[in-house]
Amino acid sequence: MSVAGKRILLGVTGSISAYKSALLVRLLVKAGAEVQVVMTESAQMFITPLTLATLSKRPVLSAFVTSQHDRPGDSSWNNHVELGLWADAIVIAPASAHTLARCATGFCDDLLSAVYLSARCPVFFAPAMDVDMYHHPTTVENLRRLESFGNHIIRAEYGELASGLVGEGRLAEPEAIIQTLDAFWTGSRDQHLLAGKHVLITAGPTQESIDPVRYISNHSTGKMGYAIARAFAKAGAGVTLVSGPTALNLPAPGIRRVDVRSAQEMFEATQVAFADADIVVLSAAVADYTPAYPADRKIKKKEAVFSLELTQTIDIAATLGAQKRPGQLLMGFALETDNERENALKKLHVKNLDWIVLNSLRDLGAGFGHDTNKITVIDKEEQAHEFALKSKDEVAQDLVSLVLKSL
Repeated sequence: MSVAGKRILLGVTGSISAYKSALLVRLLVKAGAEVQVVMTESAQMFITPLTLATLSKRPVLSAFVTSQHDRPGDSSWNNHVELGLWADAIVIAPASAHTLARCATGFCDDLLSAVYLSARCPVFFAPAMDVDMYHHPTTVENLRRLESFGNHIIRAEYGELASGLVGEGRLAEPEAIIQTLDAFWTGSRDQHLLAGKHVLITAGPTQESIDPVRYISNHSTGKMGYAIARAFAKAGAGVTLVSGPTALNLPAPGIRRVDVRSAQEMFEATQVAFADADIVVLSAAVADYTPAYPADRKIKKKEAVFSLELTQTIDIAATLGAQKRPGQLLMGFALETDNERENALKKLHVKNLDWIVLNSLRDLGAGFGHDTNKITVIDKEEQAHEFALKSKDEVAQDLVSLVLKSL
């Protein structure tokens, strides 16, 4: 594993998820990493320093100089500058809402925040909190600020929380955190290989108006497309993201996002960016049909049966495939429920794509709304690359790797 031989400073903060830090330390040590744990005072209410010291084989650090008599060598004295220089990576897991706010605004009132401000290495934040705290505008903004500073966010997972609520906010599993670190160091060799390349990505659903109040849409959240945009940006590419309506924030600093609503608007936006694009990834769930005659006023409920005449929307993938110039790479998506491979191959060839990314609603954890996906990528020679169920960020990295290999 790529974490072997790395020096990891693990920051543990006050969250019920702190119990997972024991397994994270154990897995990191087992993978060959050196681990130094730094705990906040509140973290010690959830898990004892002795547990993490035993697993890491190092004393757990948690205090600043506590009096003028403390000196280097005393157990209570810790040099945050040396710790910041020692680490190959800092991983703050769990990162509470309080710690995120402290680091995002530069507050420095404990050892962990001082180490963070002194660090010259990559820093990874793995947030953990209740769903409403995670989606609160202040937390969203703090995560955005931290990412804009060049830090890495390991997104919270969806599931049942300690409060009994169900939603996003669960700490990423220790295995997923280690996979993120592995992917970072494995991918660091390729970090700038797409510099100078322009990538056009479509993401999210479209909305087709029936009247000023109602529309036809689908269950796409845009998570997959936004993860792809983030992965290409991290690989050094210039990214234009044409996005249908989503609740997602900009995936990474520097990405140019164009917001659209309808299939026609998405087509027009992609046409503008297509000519200069080296790589095109069409991951949006575009409506196949749109109302032929949308009403300009709200349609009132009268008849027991109501008919709506629909007309086909323009096929963005087929249109761009017909316009594709030599050297331009085009990747499409196919979400299928029946005859998956047969339908995907048909789209691949008819639309002149270089790859088709197939996922099936039959696969648990794949498709709309999930933080995970399970894909099979088929190239124009009909060679299939099958991938296991992974987080959408990891799936996005797999797609970037395929593009890099083809280049």
